[in-house]
Amino acid sequence: MSFGSYSLDGAYTIDLSNLTTRSSSAICHLVTRLAAITAAESYLSLHPRKALPFMSTKTRLAMIGVGGMARHHIRQILLQSDTTEIAVVCEPSEEQYALSAAIFEAEGVTPPYNEPDLARLLDTYSVDAAFIVTPHVLHHDQTVACMEAGLDVLLEKPMVMNAVEAKHLIAIQQQTGRTLVVAFQGSLSPNVRTASAMLQAGKLGRLLSISATVWQGWGPNTAGTWRQVPAMAGGGFLFDTGAHMLNTVVDLAGEDFAEVAAWLDNNGRDVETMGVVMGRLQSGPWVTMHGCGETINTWGSEIQVFCTGGILRTGIWGERLQMQRKAGPPRFNKVKVPESLGVWQQFLAVRNGEIPNPSPPEVGLRMARLYDAIKASAAQDGQPVQLQ
Repeated sequence: MSFGSYSLDGAYTIDLSNLTTRSSSAICHLVTRLAAITAAESYLSLHPRKALPFMSTKTRLAMIGVGGMARHHIRQILLQSDTTEIAVVCEPSEEQYALSAAIFEAEGVTPPYNEPDLARLLDTYSVDAAFIVTPHVLHHDQTVACMEAGLDVLLEKPMVMNAVEAKHLIAIQQQTGRTLVVAFQGSLSPNVRTASAMLQAGKLGRLLSISATVWQGWGPNTAGTWRQVPAMAGGGFLFDTGAHMLNTVVDLAGEDFAEVAAWLDNNGRDVETMGVVMGRLQSGPWVTMHGCGETINTWGSEIQVFCTGGILRTGIWGERLQMQRKAGPPRFNKVKVPESLGVWQQFLAVRNGEIPNPSPPEVGLRMARLYDAIKASAAQDGQPVQLQ
């Protein structure tokens, strides 16, 4: 089926002669955008100093990947329709797109168009930012493409597959000047940010040690998916869900590890699903981290930070914050912090200059180096490994 050509006052012309019916939806979107541009230019020629009355102040977002984790984020973003419009998605799976479209329809929102080709999306659609929630092996190249296209990026953890990719991504971010935030819920959580500030300010005295645990029925529930394919995932449970634990512990400590000793167990799978890590921070305090990804169909976490003047309790995702002081009652009390609608709301606060970036790409490099040291120690049956 041929659509001929379309012109807007001779300023923009599109050759539609080779397009198929399947392309008609995309063309409708594009024509609508071009019509808006033409109207905008006409208005500005008459009123050059005035803002366009129909221009939206919302951030136009491209969702790159709309699988299970992305759908969790989409539900949160739809609660922020005053600040954000999900303008387009990029998803190669028709099944995953249909599941995501149903979320929009349930909220009375027309589902955004799906352009499964990222390069074509970046060439065609006018968007401000991208939220990348795809298999780990795709993170680096997709983020580079988006930043070089002029978009700010919120990138699902782990940031990349290894330290080499992390260093390159940092270089591209610096070259383009775009905002890049890694979607570590802990770093972006008001609970963890408050806890980190208290610890760095010495409000609970000297840091003694940190104990962290994360558990999930990860092994059984991700069997047969890309998450257990080393070439696509980059690691197992400690690199996937456990990445939150590694990152949040270092955030709370406020310093890097000096050395780690670790033991990992694949439980007959292609990637690790259980692990125990012991470490020493650069200033001396001890850390223990335990990840169990072979338990029942549930998930949860616990972090306890022991200081000379009190104890803090939180989770790897920053899901709570409690404190018990040396001079206070013998129980934990909730610490009040601002409410949060999740990582996208925090990303907008960073993008708008309201808060410093608590999860820049440097945390992705830190995480990659720590995981590499853990694997190196486990390969030597727990021999301590120094971090450079």
